[in-house]
Amino acid sequence: MTITQTRPVNNDFDGVELPDLLAAAALQDRVDRKYLLPEAALDPILADMAPQARMLQIDGRRSFDYESVYFDTQDLTCYTLAARRRRRRFKIRTRTYVDSAECWLEVKTRDRRGHTVKQRQPHGVSPDMLDRVGREFTDHVVVGAQLPGTWNLSLEPTLHTAYRRRTLFLPATASRVTVDTDLRWTGPDGREITVPGLAIVETKTAGRPCAADKLLWRNGCRPSPISKYGTGLAALRPELPSHKWNRVLHRYFWSPS
Repeated sequence: MTITQTRPVNNDFDGVELPDLLAAAALQDRVDRKYLLPEAALDPILADMAPQARMLQIDGRRSFDYESVYFDTQDLTCYTLAARRRRRRFKIRTRTYVDSAECWLEVKTRDRRGHTVKQRQPHGVSPDMLDRVGREFTDHVVVGAQLPGTWNLSLEPTLHTAYRRRTLFLPATASRVTVDTDLRWTGPDGREITVPGLAIVETKTAGRPCAADKLLWRNGCRPSPISKYGTGLAALRPELPSHKWNRVLHRYFWSPS
């Protein structure tokens, strides 16, 4: 990976307000590509991206704290479907935007094309709870996605994640890029894993790679099979099947300190 400069770049970007971003690139049906790279490599890549991208800003802020609680069955149906590379799978979580205290219940499914489809609704109870309204919503989404055996699943919180995010908008392709740092995973038993100095960059497009993907490729970055839920849970529970994420786990999560 080539690193040519290191300097803060948030202010190099023109800003975009949230309503404009959602109107132009909601991307609830999309293709995601994730990249892992050291935080030290971010600034030169972002600097090269600045002329063709705008950065989300809300009330003058350009980076935001996120927290998510993932729900799964007792035998970890969601995790297992992802670990075994099942094309049709789903994920259930609450997402809290810490700066605004907004909380949403989100269900992500994978369709036959390999696209991620996200549906969500406001969540009015504790982020680690699902009330009747939330359960009706999750049942409706996963059954509507024609995923067999998913009606009235018994769900419980299985993982908490926290990170800090910057979001970019690429007007030419109506694509988005998220940059997540300060990553932390916590299990229900309180065990915690952090990965200092690591960034997860994710491109979200309607299908074809965008300019950000091509820039990352030119800098030696390739898509990585990381999942905040799957990889994080596997890191905390090494007894789980994790072949899909083994390279990432051994390089970033289980490497000797």
